Amino acid sequence: MDPVNITDTVVTAPPEPSRVTLKRQPMDKAAFELRLADVSQGRARRADAGPSGRTVFVQERERTDTAVQQPNAKLLVVSNRVSSFDPDKPKTGGLAAALEPVVERSGAVWMGSSGTLSGTEQLAALEPHGKGQAARVDLPAAHYAGFYHGLANSTLWPAFHSLTERMTPASEEHYKSYCEINASMARTLTSLGKWDAIWVHDYHFLPLGNELRNLDNQRPIGFFLHTPWPEPDAIQQVPHHRDLMESMLAYDLIGFQTNRDLDNFLACLHFHLGLKSNSNVVISERGLTRCQKFPIGIDPKQFAEYAVESLAKHSSDISSIQGKLDGAKLAIGVDRLDYTKGIDKRIKAFDHLLADKPRSISLLQIATPSRTDIPAYSEFQHDIDSLVDEVNRKHDADDGWKPILYEKDHLPQAQLAGLYRTAHVGVVTPLRDGMNLVAKEFVAAQDPSDPGVLVLSKNAGAAEDFNENEALLVDPARPENIADAISRAAEMPCGERIERWRAMMDKLETYTIHDWSADFVRELGNSRVTVPADQFRHLGFGWINDAQMPEYETPEEYTIAVSHVQDTRWALPSNGPDYTQGGER
Repeated sequence: MDPVNITDTVVTAPPEPSRVTLKRQPMDKAAFELRLADVSQGRARRADAGPSGRTVFVQERERTDTAVQQPNAKLLVVSNRVSSFDPDKPKTGGLAAALEPVVERSGAVWMGSSGTLSGTEQLAALEPHGKGQAARVDLPAAHYAGFYHGLANSTLWPAFHSLTERMTPASEEHYKSYCEINASMARTLTSLGKWDAIWVHDYHFLPLGNELRNLDNQRPIGFFLHTPWPEPDAIQQVPHHRDLMESMLAYDLIGFQTNRDLDNFLACLHFHLGLKSNSNVVISERGLTRCQKFPIGIDPKQFAEYAVESLAKHSSDISSIQGKLDGAKLAIGVDRLDYTKGIDKRIKAFDHLLADKPRSISLLQIATPSRTDIPAYSEFQHDIDSLVDEVNRKHDADDGWKPILYEKDHLPQAQLAGLYRTAHVGVVTPLRDGMNLVAKEFVAAQDPSDPGVLVLSKNAGAAEDFNENEALLVDPARPENIADAISRAAEMPCGERIERWRAMMDKLETYTIHDWSADFVRELGNSRVTVPADQFRHLGFGWINDAQMPEYETPEEYTIAVSHVQDTRWALPSNGPDYTQGGER
C-alpha cells in the first residue's frame, strides 16, 4: 500500500520489501514486545511533558530527495448529531460543547445525522461555521429506531454507565439496524471523497471504523468515547459485545476520558477476546490499535467572560431567583433529565439536609428533558417531577418558600455561566459519567475573590482531574453523604474556598478544550502504521498469541522488515490547516 502524507513530514514511497526467512518457532515474547514498541513509536521522540502529565510527541523530519506533500489536508469529524453552532441556543450535551469550538477554529468538517429520516442517505449542503463546516445527512428510516432507541440508548448507554438493571434487552433486529446505520454512514463519508483523517465520536458509532475499512478507506481513523467504559461483567450483557469490541480495533487510536475507562477497555479485550496490551497498544488480526486517555477540557477564559457578561445581561432573571431564596444560600445543579445523572439522589439529599437545617439552602435544579420517546426516560422524568413536589410540600413554609427551584428550560452556556457564578455550591452528582463538563464550567464561572464550592461525584470523570483537596467528593448513591458535603460547602470559610478554587482553575487553564483536540489529532497522526500487504504477515502484526508468532532467523532480517514499517507511517500536517491548534489559548 502506498503511504499517504498528511503532515509536515515528507514521505517517499517505501523501497521494495526484502525477503525474510521465517522459522516456525516460538519467538521470545520479551524481545517481540520490545521490538513492537520500537515500531509503534517509529521515529517519534518525546519532546515535552506538559502540565497534567500529558506528553507531546514531535515528529522528526525525514531527509529525502523526492519529497511528496499534500497541500490541502482535511479532517472529518463524525458524531450522531451536529451542534446548532448558535451561541444563544443551549448545547445538547458534553459532546456538542466539546466539538463546536474545535470545528469552528480548526477548519474541520463535522458530519452527523440531520434528524430527518428518509429511504436513502441524503446529504445536505455544507454549512460554514467559523473556519469549519457542518454536514448533515438524512439516515435510513427503516433502521434508525432500532439503531438509536434500541441498541444505542436502551442497551449501550445503560451498560456503559454500569447500570445494567436499566438495560432493555436488544433484539437481533436492533443489532442489525445499528450495524446498518453504521454502514450507511460509512458509505456517505466515502462518497464525500478522500479525507486525510477521520475522527469518530461516541457509542453510536463503535463499528464505523470497521465499516470504513471494508470500503477500503486506509486513512487514519480515530475514535473517542465520551461515556464511561464498563468492567468486563457489564459489557458481557451487551448482545454481540465481542463483535463490537473486535470491530473497534479497526481504529488506529481509541481515546477515553479517564484512566479508569481505559483500564476497563483493555481488561474487556483481555477477558472477552484474549487480547493483551503492551504500553496500551493492542495487536489483533486488524493490526495495531493504540488506546489512550484524553480528558476533555473547556475554554475557561471564555466561560469566565460569559459569567461576567451574564450578570449584566440576565440581571433581572438572577434577581428573581435570589428573591425566592429569602436569605437561604443557593446551590445549583444542571443536567439532562437522565437516570445516570443522580438527580433523584440529589433531591433526597436536600430533603435530608433541610430536616436538620431548615431554610438554610435552596437548590436550583435545571433539568432539561431528554429522549422522552424512550420509556425509561419518560418514567424517570415523571419520578423526578413527583419527588420535587413531595420535597417542596414537606419543607414549604407558609410564605411559599421552596427548597427546590425546578426548571426545565433549555438555557445557553452564556446564561448558565451567570447562574453558576451566583450559586454558593455547585452540585454535580452523576451515578457515573464520562467527564461532566458542568463541573468544569461551574469552576470557571466563579468570582475569584468569593468563589463557590464544587460538590462532585467520585464516579464522574472530572473527579480524576479534581482531587479531594479541591472539590468535595461524594458517593452519588448516598443522599446523606451528599447532604453532609453540601452543608460543609455552604459553611466553608472564604480562604479555603479560594484555595480550592484556585487549584482547580489552574488545571482548567493548563489543559483546555483546545489542548484536548490538539493532543488527539496529533496522536492520531502518530498512530497509523501501514505495511505492504505482502509483508503484513512477516511482521507478526497478524498474530494474536505466542504460539502463532513467527521467528526471524536473524536480528538483521527483522531489522530489514521493520525499516519498511518506519518508512510508511502516518504523521500530521503543517502545510494544510493546523488541526493541532484549536485557536488562540
